[in-house]
Amino acid sequence: MTGEFTIAVHALVYLNHKKKMVSSDELAKNVCTHPARIRKVMAKLKKAGLLTTKEGAEGGYSFTLDADKVTLRMVNEAIGEPMVAASWHSGRSDMECLIASGMASVMDGIYADLDDVCRQQLEKTTIAGIDRMIFREKEKAGA
Repeated sequence: MTGEFTIAVHALVYLNHKKKMVSSDELAKNVCTHPARIRKVMAKLKKAGLLTTKEGAEGGYSFTLDADKVTLRMVNEAIGEPMVAASWHSGRSDMECLIASGMASVMDGIYADLDDVCRQQLEKTTIAGIDRMIFREKEKAGA
């Protein structure tokens, strides 16, 4: 998993909370990343139908869907990356040792199973739910 999922969730929660058109510069400041990175992630969300865009001086991004119906699984699928994956494999498939030659495929299967479990869990959390969690934590801290 890359930071794109985190950027996407952060941006959608922010847009949902703002209820207005927001520029990539404003989003980048709030997410603490470069506007170009925001635009790359937002393009994926737009393609998936999770947000709308407007070009020009008054342009930007807006979130107009029902935040209680947009799950983190939908966001993850829009980003198009597994939650759990190996960036490196031990051994090599051409080695004589069965452990060395078989480890990568076995580990890939384990990672695929973990990814499925993660996606099932993401189905249980919505953009609105994240917003509520954040503000509930702030209320607890202020109490």
